[in-house]
Amino acid sequence: MASLPILALAVASFGIGTTEFVIMGLLPEVAHSFGVTIPQAGYLVSGYALGVVVGAPLVAIATAGLPRKTALLALMAVFLAGNVGCALAPTYALLMLARIATAFAHGAFFGIGAIVARDLVPREKRAQAVSLMFTGLTLANVLGVPLGTALGQAAGWRATFWAVVGIGVAAGLAIQVFVPAGIPGTKGGLAREFRTLGRWPVLRPMLISTLSSVSLFTVFTYITPFLTGVTGLTSHGVTGALFAAGIGLTAGNLIGGRLADRNLIATVIGSFLGLIAVLALLALVARYEVATLAVLVVWSALAFALVSPLQIWVVEAATDAPNLASTLNQGAFNLGNATGAWLGGSALSLGAGYGQLPLIAAGVAALGLGLALTSLARPGREALANHP
Repeated sequence: MASLPILALAVASFGIGTTEFVIMGLLPEVAHSFGVTIPQAGYLVSGYALGVVVGAPLVAIATAGLPRKTALLALMAVFLAGNVGCALAPTYALLMLARIATAFAHGAFFGIGAIVARDLVPREKRAQAVSLMFTGLTLANVLGVPLGTALGQAAGWRATFWAVVGIGVAAGLAIQVFVPAGIPGTKGGLAREFRTLGRWPVLRPMLISTLSSVSLFTVFTYITPFLTGVTGLTSHGVTGALFAAGIGLTAGNLIGGRLADRNLIATVIGSFLGLIAVLALLALVARYEVATLAVLVVWSALAFALVSPLQIWVVEAATDAPNLASTLNQGAFNLGNATGAWLGGSALSLGAGYGQLPLIAAGVAALGLGLALTSLARPGREALANHP
């Protein structure tokens, strides 16, 4: 199961996940460096996410005819260049531009990588294969984000981005060595794929993907000031809390993949039900350190239990357009990231407290649950239990 090509993809997703998420642990340092507010610094999360949204279809089209390995290596080159730009950026505006440029590689990489991972294993293990690739993304939160946050606090936030460059070099080498060559890209099928994407069975899981990430990033974007300002943790305590949350992300991702191979729709619905309850609980216990830490782990596990099931749902629903659908679903996730960062920042700007953000996120999760439940009313829902 744990083949070397999939592990190579996981290494790359670790690097991409680190550069995407570590900025949230560095918001106070970045804000101070450029003389902006923390909510303004939080828009760097939105900028990256919007870069994924805009870049996903463009890069998918640009790389459609390339062999899969060539496309993955080209995307890692863009990733490296973008992170060098982040490390060197002299102004907030240039840092934003570098983040957006880096993000252009994100959606297409995970989209192509998910197709490669899926096709390397038997059908009954597809969700597990995708979840294993995404384990790199979750381990970025276990190791990359806490260590990157600690490095940024000790040596300046720019040092963190230089470290990410090193991870990217290692990821590129892993892809070159272990991902098999000769995997063809899309040839002459883009028009057909775009037509397929207009069908509701494909659009629905993409919209659910968006709502799931809106819920997550409404809180997660501002997790550092939430933990310091509401829970009362020190900066070192925040690093430990992010580490614990990363463990939850990793466990939830792997469990979600395994459960989805048994019953995909039930996994999605159950995860949303758990999210609503846990987010409401987080708002209640936010001032208690031990309780907050425990709830944080469960919340992060439930949030990432949705990732691989939703990715497989989209790909399997778009039987005539798996390549573009897989890439665009990453855009859908990141549209949710941007929207969540904006929603949380807007709520804070309008006078809401950090402790109220989990309740807003719970409301968004309820919308995702409602949309997932509509799949049960469709003909053929028994077939959807295992494959959408």
